[in-house]
Amino acid sequence: AKLVIMDEPTSAISDTEVEMLFRQIADLKAEGVAVIYITHKMDEIFRIADDITVIRDGCYVDSGPAGAFDEARLISLMVGRTISNIFPKVDVERGDTVLEVRGLSRGGVFRDVSFSVRKGEILGLAGLVGAGRTEVARAIFGLDPVDGGEIVLNGRVIRPKSPREAIAAGVAMVSEDRRAEGIVLSRSVLENISLANLRKFAPRLLINGQEEQRAAADMSKLLKIKTPTLAAEAGNLSGGNQQKIVLAKWLLGDLEVLILDEPTRGIDVGSKSEIHRLMGEFAAKGLAIIMISSELPEILGMSDRVVVMHEGVVTGEIDRADASQENLMRLATATGGKR
Repeated sequence: AKLVIMDEPTSAISDTEVEMLFRQIADLKAEGVAVIYITHKMDEIFRIADDITVIRDGCYVDSGPAGAFDEARLISLMVGRTISNIFPKVDVERGDTVLEVRGLSRGGVFRDVSFSVRKGEILGLAGLVGAGRTEVARAIFGLDPVDGGEIVLNGRVIRPKSPREAIAAGVAMVSEDRRAEGIVLSRSVLENISLANLRKFAPRLLINGQEEQRAAADMSKLLKIKTPTLAAEAGNLSGGNQQKIVLAKWLLGDLEVLILDEPTRGIDVGSKSEIHRLMGEFAAKGLAIIMISSELPEILGMSDRVVVMHEGVVTGEIDRADASQENLMRLATATGGKR
């Protein structure tokens, strides 16, 4: 081949596999093969690109040698405005413990997992791919069974056997695969937002259409969902706006804990900034947030505390002030934590 096109090739692979990919790209370049590499990740762009072209909303914006750009300028070109703070984490006075996980275990998947999250806190859950983070989140949300341990919500032990039971208790989860598990692509924005809240709009079996429309419109405005109308199909919207629809669906309910699994995966820089802003606002209103992310800058930039996992075991917990990429990676590879 004379030309290889790669579209977000690192969106679902481990750090080790990313390094392997970059070595292969270097080999291709050495053989004279041209590579078009599509990504939203700043570190990847500046590490491997010789030249950079920026496209926004289907239109050409700018191009030039990689050395002619810095991160701030590139982000500004990509989103069409200046973003002063990529991770707008707001310091919030944290309240009482809302959720406590005690010795949660599932055979062959994770064991003796314990942590807590407080009102107004963003708890980062870090680790390499396969560390067991998503599996623990799925267990808390009632998607997967556990063999032992306790989930305590506001001092009361809960045993959710399904997402319905978890939602009723005040726990919601945004899946890492929003298109498969978060939204119904063929249905409207309105229907997707109200989907998990039908009882609120239909106390007597018949849906109150006006109330449903009003609530969805309010959420769309609050989260700045870009859609022509609420009747538009969710599948026609950008990834960032689809993610906002998933958030809107849960925020209409009475939440105590929101679990976000890879909340900014596969969305553009501007939408990432919006999601981060919303997370900070939710926390400021007292919501307890658990964020799973494979992007260390996101974990470091948005978390009040970080719990690190390796091969199904918690290897350490770090406060925001002490967190760095080095000590997170040390715990994520179990070279400096408990086993």
